[in-house]
Amino acid sequence: MNTLRVNLKQIVDNSYDIKIGKDLFEDFISGLKENPIAYSYVIVTDSNVRKLYGEKLKSLIDGIAEKTLLIDFPAGEMQKTREIKTEIEDKMLEAGFGRDSALIALGGGVVGDIAGYVAATYTRGIPYIQVPTTLVACVDSSIGGKTAVDTPHGKNLIGSFYQPEAVIIDINTLTTLGPEEIREGLAEIIKYGIIADYELFELIEQKSDDIFNYNIELLSLIVEKCCRIKGDVVENDERESNLRKILNFGHTIGHAIENHSNYTLTHGNSISIGMVLEGRIAVNLGILSAEDLERARLVFIAAGLPVEIPFDIDPEKLISSMKIDKKSRAGVIEMSLPEAIGKIYSIDGKYSLKIDDETIREVF
Repeated sequence: MNTLRVNLKQIVDNSYDIKIGKDLFEDFISGLKENPIAYSYVIVTDSNVRKLYGEKLKSLIDGIAEKTLLIDFPAGEMQKTREIKTEIEDKMLEAGFGRDSALIALGGGVVGDIAGYVAATYTRGIPYIQVPTTLVACVDSSIGGKTAVDTPHGKNLIGSFYQPEAVIIDINTLTTLGPEEIREGLAEIIKYGIIADYELFELIEQKSDDIFNYNIELLSLIVEKCCRIKGDVVENDERESNLRKILNFGHTIGHAIENHSNYTLTHGNSISIGMVLEGRIAVNLGILSAEDLERARLVFIAAGLPVEIPFDIDPEKLISSMKIDKKSRAGVIEMSLPEAIGKIYSIDGKYSLKIDDETIREVF
């Protein structure tokens, strides 16, 4: 027998900048003009953001690129599907965009996830830039290179790790959000406080009214804090082998709830409930104090976020969903849990715990 080896060891630099500021669109285009990443550009957005920023951004890029295309799809989590991804790709192919193209994801988490996944697979990979316009996307989903679509079996089960070339966060875009969209972002921000930053948690505890009043300086500070936390975590564990699992607090139960609501319950609302329920698991296991859980629960309530499942569902269905979640291993559900506000629990250097079905049943 002859054996031939293909040696593919390599050092890859996926580093990128996160720019946070006000009125960044013109600066963003100037940067692309000076340092182009492609010959032509495709902007992917949703039907809501197209009206607010899509046409404006396209007109700016028209001035620096040989060819541009603006593609939108109906807004909402229900659109984060393989079918929408295919529609975007077909429009790009029909318009003649090739490997010398780049993609710009303009919008919230749904847009960023789909557009990033398109970029990861289109002609086997093209560059893309995240331009988030929602609080959730600014503090969380635009950073870290997770791209995916949902399926009837669960959230984000089909996708890839594919890092952007840059993340451009224009804080002024947050002033067009309604209170519900601010709450969506607050769920993720509170998560960051619970798992990694006590001072951030205290800030939300004391200043949530200022956030809903669109205090730009406060929003800038909070976005930067969250981006720094997530950036540090991703730097140390890009592919979620250990440390990055801490970002999933509340998401194991939360994603199952979101999926079983047929996405009528939003992501932020779902993970808010998920964090409280997973917090109860931590209390039952003797990891977290009941006092810290109650303090966190009151912060969610003060932000207008739910802390209980608002519809009847068989817990066994949720448990079944969690077992096919990408965070599970060999059919065993795993969770990352806090041991105190501002600190995640670890054992032997591992940040994910195996949780048996009966422990989960108890919190329902």
